[in-house]
Amino acid sequence: MGRVTAPTAKGDRVLRHIVLIRFVDTATGEQRRTILDGLARLPEAIPEIRSYVFGLDAGLSEGNADLAVVADFDDEAAYRTYATHPVHVALMTEHIRPITASRVAVQHLT
Repeated sequence: MGRVTAPTAKGDRVLRHIVLIRFVDTATGEQRRTILDGLARLPEAIPEIRSYVFGLDAGLSEGNADLAVVADFDDEAAYRTYATHPVHVALMTEHIRPITASRVAVQHLT
């Protein structure tokens, strides 16, 4: 199932990256805040990010992921720059992966 979207400001399609993460049960509030702070800094550090939205689960349904990230990029090259950018890699390596129980992701054109 897809959806129809209005053209972007540039008049073209975007590559959307969606990630859902479940944290280990022992993840602390401080660790989660550190991740949110790090995610908030990524758009400034990586200009290839067109749009960046993230947040912790609101706890409305049992079994949901703990964290969602939705990022838009102009194209595959911009996404790959983000994926390999040192600031993003450091956040993943130092803060996210150590408390990740599971992760799923998808990239699609909007």
